[in-house]
Amino acid sequence: MAKLKDKIKTTLDEGRVLILGAQVLLGFKFRSVLEKGFEELPDHAQYLHLGGLGLMLLAVALLISPGAFHQIVNEGEDSEDLHRFATGVMCVALLPFALGIGVDIFVATEKVAGPAPGIMTGVAASLVALFFWYGWEVLVRPEREPRIKEKQAMEDEKDEAKDEEQGTPVKDKIKQVLTEIRVVLPGAQALLGFQFAGMLTEGFEKLPASSKYVHLVSLGLMALSIILMMTPAAYHRLVERGEDTERMHAITSRMLLASMIPLALGICGDLFIVMRKVTESSIVSSITAAVALVFFYGLWFGFTLYCRSKQRSEDSKQTRAALKGAI
Repeated sequence: MAKLKDKIKTTLDEGRVLILGAQVLLGFKFRSVLEKGFEELPDHAQYLHLGGLGLMLLAVALLISPGAFHQIVNEGEDSEDLHRFATGVMCVALLPFALGIGVDIFVATEKVAGPAPGIMTGVAASLVALFFWYGWEVLVRPEREPRIKEKQAMEDEKDEAKDEEQGTPVKDKIKQVLTEIRVVLPGAQALLGFQFAGMLTEGFEKLPASSKYVHLVSLGLMALSIILMMTPAAYHRLVERGEDTERMHAITSRMLLASMIPLALGICGDLFIVMRKVTESSIVSSITAAVALVFFYGLWFGFTLYCRSKQRSEDSKQTRAALKGAI
């Protein structure tokens, strides 16, 4: 089993993944109230925005609390109580986060498409977040219940021996992929905040109706990307109980890569809107957005898949040469 200090370090790292974005979105919520477009929203939308602000404040307060607990209760010492507290807080904090995303999606969609689509998309956004952060974990947890300590210790010893022979230890791979998520997530959440705030500006009202819908779709894609990137923290707390496993690394890696698909689409959707506003040409804007999307996917997936294929081919050649030499 992972050492207590390593489990606490990973827990706090996952907390950093969540708090960075929560604070960015909170800042944009404060700012959006000062935009001219906010005054034009229906009264119920304004109050719902305030409700979403309260939910985000609750999430931020919960995510920051482990630091106070560690320094006041434990006086800086690592303990199982700290690990349990931080784990519980993170699990609870995702609930207001999911509801807050739904509120923001409702307000944005209602502004463009009306109340009925707003309700449907807002509820759908919250349900998607709740599924990835709670529902999926509840479904798979019975299959992943922690083994007895003796058996887990034996497997850990085997894993460590395997890591020494084959490469990077599991705990280090998990730390690295969490760092990679921290590189991507704050930027994605900042873009989501700009997208919400942008809908309340005077310039947004002057956009063609089609551009407004493209912006709305881009906003939804960005929200989906963020939900996927935040999923590993919930999975690690609820399913793996804070233990570092190959399965945890695999899930985190897949969620990071999956999140990059809607992220690129969301960025290129807003690029289309900007180009269309400047050039006043749908054709030029579409071509520019398509070229950017090909570049993103080509760099993130095409080039990397090519490098992996080339590396595996070279490894295969070296293996065959070694076998031939042994014979």
